[in-house]
Amino acid sequence: MAGNDVEGDTLAPYRVEFDPAAIDDLRGRLEHVRWPESETVEDWSQGAPLDFVQDLVRYWRRDYDFDAAAARMNAWPNFITRVDDVDIHFVHARSPEPDALPLVISHGWPGSFLEYLDVIGPLTDPASHGGDPRDAFHVVCPSLPGYGFSGRPSTRGRGLPWIADAWSTLMARVGYDRYGAQGGDWGSAVTAILGEAHRDRVIGIHINMPTVALPVPDENTTEQERRNYEDFQLHTSWGTGYQHVQSTRPQTLGYGLVDSPVGQLAWIVEKFCAWTDCDGDPYTLFTREQLLDNATLYWFTATAASSARLYWESAGPAAWSDPASAAILRMGQVTVPTGCSVFPRELRRPSRRQAERRFVNLHYWNEPAKGGHFAAFEQPALFVDEVRASFRSLRKWDPRRG
Repeated sequence: MAGNDVEGDTLAPYRVEFDPAAIDDLRGRLEHVRWPESETVEDWSQGAPLDFVQDLVRYWRRDYDFDAAAARMNAWPNFITRVDDVDIHFVHARSPEPDALPLVISHGWPGSFLEYLDVIGPLTDPASHGGDPRDAFHVVCPSLPGYGFSGRPSTRGRGLPWIADAWSTLMARVGYDRYGAQGGDWGSAVTAILGEAHRDRVIGIHINMPTVALPVPDENTTEQERRNYEDFQLHTSWGTGYQHVQSTRPQTLGYGLVDSPVGQLAWIVEKFCAWTDCDGDPYTLFTREQLLDNATLYWFTATAASSARLYWESAGPAAWSDPASAAILRMGQVTVPTGCSVFPRELRRPSRRQAERRFVNLHYWNEPAKGGHFAAFEQPALFVDEVRASFRSLRKWDPRRG
């Protein structure tokens, strides 16, 4: 990776370049893997299947084009700026439309800014992608601290409230004093906090993972709400082992994943099956290049521990001892104008009436027919439609006038 030293409020251009020696080291590690035995089931219920991981590893070692991967990561202008003591990487793609609305988009784990590469074009230049130019956005897509090309925090206190304030600082530096915000996974929490804390500048938010309490079903519960509750209980019981580890022992986890590219790959790619609308086969949604681009980013930046540490900061025991983080975990009301898109394979799927208890200014709601947790990555066209629709009625609103 290559970039410039960053000082003060500088916005330094950044270019992705993979060190040939690091590529050789990776290929050497992939050549000498000590494999576990095969799973004893015929599905993903014990984790990423051996055959699937071995196929990806063979491709990574022999056929994956690292120069082409870097070119994909450089497809949109990349920058680095420093907020407090942390370097923040971001993509900034300006629209050709003069009245475009600035929009900051936030990812989560185990994703990255790479999830959004296919939606930036349609969002910034709708006219060139069969859309209405009045729906145009200037897109700012940062990497969370500890993720990708952003810096790895060396001190505590770089959880969700700090990130939201950092995004506010970033948007001001880029030159936007009025903007929208969008996010999924961790990005949905960052987006909600940003909208509430900086509502004098944020005209509204759109999230595709509305974090809302799902109450125990009673006589007033609809059949769909009951199914959503049962699905989430199943996920809580059988799908959150990663969360418990990352929120309690991220450092211990990091030793294995930062040292083993296959361990890092399997830890990530399992979620691109479990959390997506892929019917048990990630290749129905993603190419090998897409899956490996994301794993390559985590590997070369050695961010397994630092990305996991966000769970310790924002969802683990340490977070409950911090008043700001504890308030977020209790899911207080969000009053900024909010749009929600709940995709059918999302992990937590509230109904609209459940969402309105938290998002009290819910002006847009939709439940698309397909898609899952990584909505922009899985269904880029649907994701773009949802973002456009959510902000269409907010574009003329000025938070300074109300």
